[in-house]
Amino acid sequence: MTPAQKKFNQLLKKIEQARADLQAWDDHTPAFAQAHAQQVRPLQQELDTCRHTLVLRLDTMLSNPKGWTKKERATMRDLMCQLAADLIDSEFMDDEQAEALKALYDTHAEVDFESEQAQSLEEMKATIEAVTGLDLGDAPFDSPEDLLRHAQARMQAEGAQASAFTQPEDDGPATPRRRPTAAQRRREQEAQDATQSLREVYRKLASALHPDRASDDTDRERRTALMQRANQAYERQDLLALFALQLETEQVDMAKLARATSDRVSHFNRVLSEQLRQLQDELLMRAEHLRMTYMLPPGARLQPRKLNVLLAQEVRHWQAMLHSATLDLRWLDAPGTAKHWLRQQAQELKALDDMPFFF
Repeated sequence: MTPAQKKFNQLLKKIEQARADLQAWDDHTPAFAQAHAQQVRPLQQELDTCRHTLVLRLDTMLSNPKGWTKKERATMRDLMCQLAADLIDSEFMDDEQAEALKALYDTHAEVDFESEQAQSLEEMKATIEAVTGLDLGDAPFDSPEDLLRHAQARMQAEGAQASAFTQPEDDGPATPRRRPTAAQRRREQEAQDATQSLREVYRKLASALHPDRASDDTDRERRTALMQRANQAYERQDLLALFALQLETEQVDMAKLARATSDRVSHFNRVLSEQLRQLQDELLMRAEHLRMTYMLPPGARLQPRKLNVLLAQEVRHWQAMLHSATLDLRWLDAPGTAKHWLRQQAQELKALDDMPFFF
């Protein structure tokens, strides 16, 4: 077999696997969502309730500063503001609780919550502008999500403007274009050949499946249904689906197709490669959507057939977090243990401050 024929077979296997993976996402995601709601969300809600109690305990301790050193009071304020900031936007806190938490934050923080959020958004905006080269304007943003949506819209607009700028204007002299290089001409020709190959497969299939060739009403219904599938596959530029229809209607032998001339197979490979890229992009989007929806750790490898393993890990993680928060409350039951706990927390806060930040 030629390299092009080997690649053809490899692409078919990869596309088949990618489609099976997409089907696995469809099959396993609903069960994961249901199990997550039943097993993980109650733990998250209980954890936020526990942390809310911890915030109130720290506020009570700060309201009676007697017996606490200056450093201990500073640690209490830092911890309380950190916890309160996380809880203000929690879905498990009602509006009244969120407003009370915001008031506590404003009382004990050096900068009020709204100003702190605005400053964080400005820093995030400056980082995006520096990385992308975009000008996001001076309008304020309500949330990081709002900022990201605006940045994405600006990037799309910039792309459209750049595309329009390359078109020749009617009211002025045309800018002379550079002569395309040999590599550019070859790529353009290959793209045209790939499109032509796909069109040829579709035309051959459409000719064989045309309802006018039906022998009876039953055959006409079958041909009409197959023709609809062929039209949809052609609109998607789905060469593999057209091949499958050819196999189904016994118009082609896949083994013979794999032994076709190298030039013809190379044209097919370009179409199949693009289909594989689109499938891989869709798989990546499925995984990232799950990660963002359920706030999964960035390093977690998401595989649709192992979501039950991921769920078990998530349950253990949130159980450990809840256990730790429960212990934190117990440490505050007596002044002596509270002082020891505050020293530990101060060391952890310092370690976080010293940790380098990676964007």
